Amino acid sequence: MLVSEFHFLLPDELIAQEPAPTRDSSRMLHVRRTSGNYSDRLFRDFPDLLNPGDLLVFNNTRVFPARLYGRREGSGAQAVSPHNPAARDFLRGRIEVLLTRQLSAKPNDWECLVRPGRKIGVGERLLFGSHDELQAEVLSRSEFGERRIRFHPIDDFYGVLDRIGHIPLPPYISRPDSSGDRDRYQTVYAEQRGSVAAPTAGLHFTPAILDRIRQRGVETVEITLHVGLGTFQPVRVERVEDHKIHSESYSISTTAASAINRALRDSRRVVAVGTTTVRTLEHAIRTGAASILPGAASADVFIYPGFEFKVVKAMLTNFHLPQSTLLMLVSAFAGREKVLQAYEHAVTERYRFYSYGDCMFIE
Repeated sequence: MLVSEFHFLLPDELIAQEPAPTRDSSRMLHVRRTSGNYSDRLFRDFPDLLNPGDLLVFNNTRVFPARLYGRREGSGAQAVSPHNPAARDFLRGRIEVLLTRQLSAKPNDWECLVRPGRKIGVGERLLFGSHDELQAEVLSRSEFGERRIRFHPIDDFYGVLDRIGHIPLPPYISRPDSSGDRDRYQTVYAEQRGSVAAPTAGLHFTPAILDRIRQRGVETVEITLHVGLGTFQPVRVERVEDHKIHSESYSISTTAASAINRALRDSRRVVAVGTTTVRTLEHAIRTGAASILPGAASADVFIYPGFEFKVVKAMLTNFHLPQSTLLMLVSAFAGREKVLQAYEHAVTERYRFYSYGDCMFIE
């Protein structure tokens, strides 16, 4: 199967640069897998499309301010705000680091992406914050340019990171992050810090929507998958089957595992909020001998057409990038031709795309 088979045309103006006025005011395309029919709805309708007895599974990961702006030691550049383009372009030695995965806590090692990539070599020291509050050394680099860096010991690493770091908005949002993004690029139920990208299907929920869902007799449960480097990596091969997907760490509590296993045993519908939840559940069922085991692991399952879903019967998801692994996952669930037809309809009807955009409910 060719990667090019998952291409679609999208006008730039449909890529949402800002969130909707309110979380639940987004539009929602309701897609029925069996018939391929779809209808235009609002996300506020979502609770009405769920059935009493459904199990709705959320990813409660929390995005942290993983983007750091700083300088290379000895460059003479001082820390400046990325919101000042003139200063940004003038200063030499200024760098950008996106922390993607913590490799160890002691020592505090991270995998990251860096800019400018070619100029940052192994052994260099990187300084962050107006007073160099965070300092790190580059330990190694990988085939695709990722770096492993080690931060110097500091008493309150995450406290400093929260203060000087920036919310890592996706590259297709062509503006600097703002203070408002700290709230809106985060689900209302986010708890477990560790993601560098939001599980965006969850951005539409409000406490009131969650209350309506539970009042309808729908059971809810949370799992955790931390979104990492794979979100930012394009598919570089021609054949889908040749792509190697990055693994992402997840954990499932005993309570969540029991709830999911009960739903499967009782033949109740498991509804996943987001592709991260889908990957977690479908990976977990394959490592637990036909049941979900509690605990922590890494999901490296690559879901593309031909995949057999064993847990998820319906999903809520945003619209995804052309030729991306996430579009392949959705196509595996609903059928490539049906999904691309639905996307064509969404373009025609001027839906808003990607992280801050509208959503699809597929059942």
